[in-house]
Amino acid sequence: MEGAVFGLVVAAVLVIFAIIVVVKSVKVIPQAEAAVIERLGRYSKTVSGQLTLLLPFVDKVRARVDLRERVVSFPPQPVITEDNLTVNIDTVVYFQVTEPKAAVYAISNYIVGVEQLTTTTLRNVVGGMTLEQALTSRDQINGQLRGVLDEATGRWGLRVARVELRSIDPPPSIQDSMEKQMRADREKRAMILTAEGNREASIKQAEGQKQAQILSAEGAKQAAILAAEADRQSRMLRAQGERAASYLQAQGQAKAIEKTFAAIKAGRPTPELLAYQYLQTLPLMAKGEANKVWVVPSDFGSALQGFTKMLGAPGEDGVFRYTPSPVDGDLPKPEDDSAEVAEWFNTKTDPEIAQAVAQAVAEARTPVAGAIDGPTQYAPLSQQAQPPAVDYGRSADQSAPRHGSQ
Repeated sequence: MEGAVFGLVVAAVLVIFAIIVVVKSVKVIPQAEAAVIERLGRYSKTVSGQLTLLLPFVDKVRARVDLRERVVSFPPQPVITEDNLTVNIDTVVYFQVTEPKAAVYAISNYIVGVEQLTTTTLRNVVGGMTLEQALTSRDQINGQLRGVLDEATGRWGLRVARVELRSIDPPPSIQDSMEKQMRADREKRAMILTAEGNREASIKQAEGQKQAQILSAEGAKQAAILAAEADRQSRMLRAQGERAASYLQAQGQAKAIEKTFAAIKAGRPTPELLAYQYLQTLPLMAKGEANKVWVVPSDFGSALQGFTKMLGAPGEDGVFRYTPSPVDGDLPKPEDDSAEVAEWFNTKTDPEIAQAVAQAVAEARTPVAGAIDGPTQYAPLSQQAQPPAVDYGRSADQSAPRHGSQ
């Protein structure tokens, strides 16, 4: 009975040992992972993504290495710039294990090695730059870090893909100064833009005033030209009218005097009638506003008698009668100047004056370029309906009697 129990115990121990041996002899290495296998403490082989059989108690897995690209973020590191300012720089490194054997045997902890190498390289690179250069040269810093790390970690079986500076934090005092500088720069740019805007507005306003003054001057010029032309034409027409009126008045007076003397001669007035007319004229002579005193001479009768003797001759009865002066039929007649003065009565507009006025009107009514609402356009004077012209000279020559025709 005791022998049977002992046999069962031995069998159970053997089974358990066999199971342990099988477990230690079979290893499954997943994909994107490598296992470094040692035999009797020495490197034997590297396996990845397969079922691996090991010799029990002879082979063992030294380390399992992840072959995927890894992202490691390191804590901010204090770095002194060239202008003696301390900044905290936070870096992120992207790397991948390419040789698991070197990563296991060349360095004890490659993550710590990458971190320390990144810190020292970062201090060397940023130490040769000023703060402003470090803030504006991220790509340059990233490139230099990647080159140095990739070269240094190659013997560790690592490949550095990228190095990024996540943040560069200057001291609070420097940040405050930078904010003030940026605020001052913004205010400066705002003032410059405001000044530029004011200058452009002033220039545009001055240009507008200049154009307005030019247009006003042109309008005043054209108005003065039209007014001068109108005044000249009106003066000329008025002078022509006054000349024609004076001529007609002179003709009328001449004809009236001629008719009066003809009537006097035909009527043969007596000295009594002449004396009576003389007496009627005396009150009219006294009506002048400048006449304050009017004296009638005492020898008034003698004056009338002398006047009568001068105009008349005594008849058979002793009475003085008016004797007309002999009429000389060979007296020269006034020269006929009707043809010369016929032009005086012509009221047609001078073509040159009409053309100048029409040109001035057309220039004055020319629309201004760029105006919103142009002025109302009128036809030139030469194209407007004109009243029919009357030839007053011809009508005057036909109606007025010529002083040389009698």
